[in-house]
Amino acid sequence: MRRPYLLTLCCSVTLTANSFAAQGQEADKLHHNASVVSAARMLDVRSGRMLENVRILIEDGRIKQVAHGKDAFVPAAGIARHDLGDVTLLPGLIDMHVHIDSDPTFSGYSYLQFNDRFWSAVSVTHAQKTLMAGFTTIRNLGSDDWNDVGLQQAIDEGKVVGPRIVPAAYAFGATGGHCDSTYFPPSMNDRNIYNADNPEEARKSVREVRKYGAQVIKICATGGVFSRNTEPGQQQMTYAEMKAVVDEARMWGVKVAAHAHGAAGIREAIRAGVDTIEHASLLDDEGIRLMRQHGTWLVADIYNTDYTQSEGKKNGVLEDNLRKDRELADIQRENFRRAHQAGVKMVFGTDAGIFPHGENAKQFATMVRYGMTPTQAIQSATINAAEALGRSDLGVIETGRVADLVAVRGNPVQDVTLLENVAFVMKGGVVVKRGE
Repeated sequence: MRRPYLLTLCCSVTLTANSFAAQGQEADKLHHNASVVSAARMLDVRSGRMLENVRILIEDGRIKQVAHGKDAFVPAAGIARHDLGDVTLLPGLIDMHVHIDSDPTFSGYSYLQFNDRFWSAVSVTHAQKTLMAGFTTIRNLGSDDWNDVGLQQAIDEGKVVGPRIVPAAYAFGATGGHCDSTYFPPSMNDRNIYNADNPEEARKSVREVRKYGAQVIKICATGGVFSRNTEPGQQQMTYAEMKAVVDEARMWGVKVAAHAHGAAGIREAIRAGVDTIEHASLLDDEGIRLMRQHGTWLVADIYNTDYTQSEGKKNGVLEDNLRKDRELADIQRENFRRAHQAGVKMVFGTDAGIFPHGENAKQFATMVRYGMTPTQAIQSATINAAEALGRSDLGVIETGRVADLVAVRGNPVQDVTLLENVAFVMKGGVVVKRGE
């Protein structure tokens, strides 16, 4: 992935005047007491039921009351009202695998034309686009220069607008493997300083990236598509190294995500105790059995190959990377179908940054094409994703949860592509987008 940002800069560079003026007005409304959101429908992602004539009372950024049908309450006088009409409400969406400081239009070696701080700047815009697309929470699985940590802090402080971020900071793996720098000769000495080539180095890397802001640990168990001189099926970290990562992370109360395409690396990562397997392109029957046995979550990015194959060459993606993507695409999608049919726990993750940020919802249709119902696909990006994060305050519209809401015109259970154009976004009780 390439190439991100610190957050030194350009917070102002991002927000368009008009969109921000509107956001500021909504923010003024919010810092106070209460508001009510009403809509024709709401998807209860816990039960899968569609509820009619819904009203939601929000106080101090949290859901105070949810009512529907004949039980829908009459808002008290003076409470701000958001009457959305003929729309369907859903919980704020969660993307469990993005690279917020990467831009796919500068791939291969083309990113070298820019200063390192360029990626800090563009990540701010990426964050805004992601939020406006209805994704109120993201897990950022690897960035350079602590860009995701800096962005998360700036968003939390209200300096820029974007989703809630769970940052991994530097992803790491084996020297010469995916997650290392593999594009340059030795004279440039470009390397990932957090590479872990034995269990003790693995423990040290966990401690260091957590020290500086990582809230999830990302390791690269196998080779990858967008690296040089690695093959996706190759295992690149040993079981002992991965087990050391997991044990250390557990001690600190941090979860572990494993980039793993190859069957052997998937199996060893599961046995080591990782929380999520990313990609899982070459997942085999034993891997599926182990995922079910251990309760490991699968995060399969099955949309992005469409973008890579159509736009990658123009964007500078090297032919060898395009080759690997072509070879894995159909296999990964069919293994997604097999894993879903077998009852593996699934969460939504797109690898956004491989394709443009803000287009995350395009993956829903692909998930439906490969075996999920629209409701199951939506659950993977809401209640399931919240559970995988260990967050009991996100992912469901119900009393006590954070008031993260999105609305789409029509019924996404009947047409999941409606999620590609959300009409309304609320994050933590603040309206950040409202269409006409």
